[in-house]
Amino acid sequence: MAPQTLTEEQIEDFVRDGFVRIEGAFPRELADQVRASLWKQLDMDPDDPTTWTKEVIRLGFCDEEPFVRSANTPRLYSAYDQLVGPGRWKQPTTMGTFPIRFPTKDKKPEDAEDFGWHIDAGFLAVDIGVETYKEWQGEMAVIPPNYEETFRYNVWSKGRALLMLFLYSDTGEADAPTLIRVGSHLDVPPLLEPAGREGRYLHTDDVGVDRPLASATGNAGDVYLCHPFLVHTPVANVGSKPKFMAQPNLEPVAELELDRADGRYTPLERSVRLGLGR
Repeated sequence: MAPQTLTEEQIEDFVRDGFVRIEGAFPRELADQVRASLWKQLDMDPDDPTTWTKEVIRLGFCDEEPFVRSANTPRLYSAYDQLVGPGRWKQPTTMGTFPIRFPTKDKKPEDAEDFGWHIDAGFLAVDIGVETYKEWQGEMAVIPPNYEETFRYNVWSKGRALLMLFLYSDTGEADAPTLIRVGSHLDVPPLLEPAGREGRYLHTDDVGVDRPLASATGNAGDVYLCHPFLVHTPVANVGSKPKFMAQPNLEPVAELELDRADGRYTPLERSVRLGLGR
């Protein structure tokens, strides 16, 4: 039997804190290839900061081999199984989106132009059209009309098993690491349960506001596997180099089972039940 990626302690950290960092989840060489490809899409000079004229640029999804291979390593497969359950997740076939954050002058991290506490667990309640969806996911980050009626969340985390943060560049405290409210995933289920399967939209600015904070720092090749209810926000890059990251969804095969007769819940399911006080 191949060695498992996560220890029992790390699994319990995920249940309690809502995330776990996997060091060296994919080779640094793949990260180098991905960055090189993204630089070509950016049409900027990686060696000339005067060409870095925007705070953040979002690139869409990519199915090129280095991108996809970075999400399909044995270490990640093992971790997906351990957290979501064997056979309960779909193999990633594309990577994205890519929020690329460039150094900013005279800014604090919380001054990011898109700073905002949120969760990435939503599903489309109505059809907004492919083009609108692409605009919303892409560089312009166009917010669809009637956003609160369009996107919803339910306690079974419809459509998303994990939020994943793939670090394609070394990311220190100054390099726009995603800011996380530790344990905030436990505050979300009680807000969603009354809405049933239809779900509801949540304003999460104040959800988990008293929770401790953690920054998703690490090296190129590290991956954070996060609970879909984890409240987090982007921050400004106050360092000296661009920050490259992808934030794909690990899609589920089936929705969570929160009332198993045999009581054999996955860590993902256990964390939701913990938030519900079960």
